[in-house]
Amino acid sequence: MSQEDSEAGPLAQFLAEDHRRLDALLQSAATQPAQVNREVYDQFRAGLLRHIGMEEKILFPAVLRWRGGTPLPIAAKLRLDHGALATLLMPTPTTAILTTIRRLLMDHNMLEEGPGGVYDLCDQLASFDAESLLKDLRAAPSVAVMPHSDSPAVMTTLRRTLERAGYRMDADIDRDVPVTPARES
Repeated sequence: MSQEDSEAGPLAQFLAEDHRRLDALLQSAATQPAQVNREVYDQFRAGLLRHIGMEEKILFPAVLRWRGGTPLPIAAKLRLDHGALATLLMPTPTTAILTTIRRLLMDHNMLEEGPGGVYDLCDQLASFDAESLLKDLRAAPSVAVMPHSDSPAVMTTLRRTLERAGYRMDADIDRDVPVTPARES
């Protein structure tokens, strides 16, 4: 735990630790050049969707209550990022998609973590509600994940969603990364 983490409130610590867990999964999913480990990527995918759900369904509504119905000024940007991330998880992962996810997460996580970030502000606003909210975040359910879709409609939606969030793919979205099949349970 870094000094910054030890000074952070309980909400910031919990959510930033989840970021680190997700970053490790994403890193582990693509350790082999030009190959994605599907089993690990599927864990990352489900975990990121759960994390987005925790923020959208638990954290942001709590902030609205604490602020008397006024959203955080950065909330619209965070929601655009969440939409772009969720859309990036729809197609089969490629090098271009993984690179874009990493870049978007790096920018997005900076807005949320650290002194003065969204999580720090949430801890300040939460006050006595922090433990109750933390309990709700920990209890957030797993998210059902749909199979990948590489349809033209998904690819068009992906490009548009990224543009609305202020991003673009550095390369064409193509099928350039073979996927290691997930083991059957």
